[in-house]
This record gives sequence, C-alpha cells and structure tokens, in this order.
Amino acid sequence: MRILLAEDEKELSRVLVTAMRSIGYTVDPVYNGLEAVEKANQGVYDLMIFDIMMPVMTGIEALKKIRSAGDQTYVIMLTAMSEIDDKVTGLDAGADDYITKPFSLKELLARLRSLERRSEDYTNDVLKFGDITLDSSEQRLESFNSISLSAKETKLLNLFILNANKKINSDILIEHVWDSEDDIDRDTLWIYISYLRQKLQSVNAHVEIHGEKGGPYQLINTNGGNFNDSEVSL
Repeated sequence: MRILLAEDEKELSRVLVTAMRSIGYTVDPVYNGLEAVEKANQGVYDLMIFDIMMPVMTGIEALKKIRSAGDQTYVIMLTAMSEIDDKVTGLDAGADDYITKPFSLKELLARLRSLERRSEDYTNDVLKFGDITLDSSEQRLESFNSISLSAKETKLLNLFILNANKKINSDILIEHVWDSEDDIDRDTLWIYISYLRQKLQSVNAHVEIHGEKGGPYQLINTNGGNFNDSEVSL
C-alpha cells in the first residue's frame, strides 16, 4: 500500500514511517495539514493517516478540503483527545476510523494489514460519484440502468472514483490495478479505459473519463463541472 502520513510530532512520525516501511509499505510523511492537502492532491494513495492537532491546518480542516475535492481514500485519524464529541467531529468530517493516542504500534499495523486485504479484493463495497454507483462486490455499475463489469474494470473504476477529479498518470493506474503483471502496457490500459467509457455511456451516466491515449486520465462529473486549471497531473 501507498500511505500518506500527516503527523507533526517528528519522532512519532519517524517511528511510524520506519515500522510501516519495514513491512513493505510506501510512506510519504508530511508535518502539517496544508502539506497533507497538497500531497493528497498530487498523489494516489491507498490510505491516509492524519493527526488531528497539527500546525498551519488541523487534520479535520485538511480532511474536509480533501473530501470536498472528491477524494474518497480511506482515512484514519490519530488523536490525543478521547472525548466522544471529538471522535464524532472527525467521523463527520469524512474520516473512516480513528485511533486514540497513545496507541499500540501492533494495533495500527494490524489495522493496516486488514485494509490491505480489503484492497487486494478491490472492494470498497459501494462507491458513489455523480450519478453512478459502483458495487465492487457484485462487479456492477449503476446509473439510470445497470451493467456488469469485469474484475479489472471494477478495480480500475474503483480507483478512479476514490480519486475523482484527479488527472492520473497511466503508470499509476497500471501499478494499482495490475500489480506485478509485467506484460501490461499503456495500450492494454487504453483498451480498458475504452471499455469503461462505453459502459458509462450505456448506463446513461453523466460521468466521463477524460484523456487521450497514453494518459493522463480523469474521472469527472459532467453535471458538476471540471476541476480548474490549477489541478495537478499525476
């Protein structure tokens, strides 16, 4: 998994980064909320871990900005505050889970392994964007009607929805969807992009995949507008 870690306590960040990298995860550390927003807008991640109390911009504020941009990546909040209201605030802002400090490193790594298993099954069970719904467990795309998807189409669309509005580089798409299958190239990706475009049209969705052959590609809601010219290509 590729993980974005936003933690302003440098020593704790170093420990977490070392532990996660030791078991094969790729980790990008940042140290305030603004850096977290910038990094999230520039990259595709399987998981984001945010401390709540950070300088420049809090973890809650950063998460709200990330969610408002359409990013649905799984987020775990780290907090030293144990009051129920603080946890509810984080979950209402778009967090998927939280861990209260101090926490066991073994527990955190166990949660990451659980998320990794879910990721390998390409199931964020039901995802919505614009007027489409993707049921990954059933491999079904729904809008005004529904259509079945292949396993690779499901995984590809899952990634697009989680990173909606981002321009995503072809190599990143291939890496996340086909893993270590060495014979996959940009021509094969283009075929799958074409399949998905046809299926989005067949369900009469107001959602499109933009981009020419070779990429980058971007999933947009044609009813909700495009990103502005300041967006970053991945």
